Amino acid sequence: MHTKALYGLMAEFDAPEALREAAARVRAAGYTRAEAYSPFPVEGVTEALGFGRTRVPLIVLIGGIVGAVGAFGMEWYANVLSYPWNIGGKPPNSWPAFIPITFELGVLGASFAAVIGMLAMNKLPQPYHPVFNAPRFGLASRDRFFLCIEAEDPIFDAHATRRLLEEMGPVEVVEVPQ
Repeated sequence: MHTKALYGLMAEFDAPEALREAAARVRAAGYTRAEAYSPFPVEGVTEALGFGRTRVPLIVLIGGIVGAVGAFGMEWYANVLSYPWNIGGKPPNSWPAFIPITFELGVLGASFAAVIGMLAMNKLPQPYHPVFNAPRFGLASRDRFFLCIEAEDPIFDAHATRRLLEEMGPVEVVEVPQ
């Protein structure tokens, strides 16, 4: 199969321990573009593949700050510049009265940032993914464990990668077309 039309190579395993061991060996071999698929979370696989911390917490913090500053600014503008009413002798810039709305819009901004950031970082919505072209990939939601090394990996070589995956004793190794 031509490398341009190849998404990657996928190995199928019948036990979670085999998937975890294969993920560690793939990472030790220097591959950085690999993904594991399993019917339930397998402890240690994400660490074995080298997944680190994400930037979602930073995105949420920025969204919360923008929401809170926007809310405070909106209230300050409305009460100090646009409609400076004398209510009970309080000054127009009575910041304690602004706290509930500032907090609520801070939480709202953080929530929107979390959802949008998560979708963007996961490249979602993605109605189609090439791994569904693998013949037995439907078993990933039942009782099989899959490890896919993407052809975009800098050290990907179809023959060497296939040889590495076959050395791990999978049920089978298949090419995943685009």
